[in-house]
Amino acid sequence: MSAVVPGPGSGRTGVRRRVLPGFGPALGFTLTYLSLLVLIPLAGVFLRATGMSGAAFLEAVSNTRAIAAYKLTFGAAAAAAAINAVFGLLVAWVLVRYPFPGRRVVDAMVDLPFAMPTAVAGLALTAVYAGNGWLGQYLVPLGVPVVFTPLGVTLALTFIGLPFVVRTVQPVLQDLELEVEEAAASLGASRFQTFVRITLPGVLPALVTGFTLAFARALGEYGSVVFISGNLPFKTEITTLLIMTKLEQYDYAGATAIASVMLVVSFVLLLAINALQAWARRRGNAPLQATV
Repeated sequence: MSAVVPGPGSGRTGVRRRVLPGFGPALGFTLTYLSLLVLIPLAGVFLRATGMSGAAFLEAVSNTRAIAAYKLTFGAAAAAAAINAVFGLLVAWVLVRYPFPGRRVVDAMVDLPFAMPTAVAGLALTAVYAGNGWLGQYLVPLGVPVVFTPLGVTLALTFIGLPFVVRTVQPVLQDLELEVEEAAASLGASRFQTFVRITLPGVLPALVTGFTLAFARALGEYGSVVFISGNLPFKTEITTLLIMTKLEQYDYAGATAIASVMLVVSFVLLLAINALQAWARRRGNAPLQATV
């Protein structure tokens, strides 16, 4: 909320002045910075894509290879976000509700996917789940290969998306009043009834927001997937890998066409996240701040 005061001698009809000066220059610097860093580069992608004919654009974004990449990207991202919604809520619940030795260490480990380079994460996952890896040597004989399969892609996207759910739900759980849950228990509600009717409605907006953030983050992931997927066309090739492949083949028009489609999807997801945050505020929760 911006505070304003009337100017000297202005009375009721005078020009109202802000307490904090410099709004004009600050807004100008902000818009210039955002334009140079975000808007102009993104506009360049759309301008490059508009240089194609309509038929060429449709062919680039709707051929069988692109459709297969879309299916894997959106399917794996949705599956990873759903898994993180369940286990992210569980991790946040444990960190908030149960004091135990080493809780700060576990809490810090949640942020490892944020701090770790995604290429390092991809190498680590590949080493662990390869046929001769620590876990892969037991999974492959059971007929559950992970490396170079869609399952490996989903695993990598789950790894990088977990912090988005935990860090979105955790502060909301901390703000929930335990007295309400205790009152429900004293009135005869079981633990399951208390969770479903008291706790879950309170954290649901944050949980849905965390799901959306994890889903949006997974759509643009590259580093952690490139090693474990093998980049096999029609099998383990996601859209970001397809864009890189087209760039390596000097097919800049096709790469920008697919990139423009993903930009539109990302913009729609950002609008959805803002709508979810507004919904959370209407339900009485604190504003959920997050960066994609």
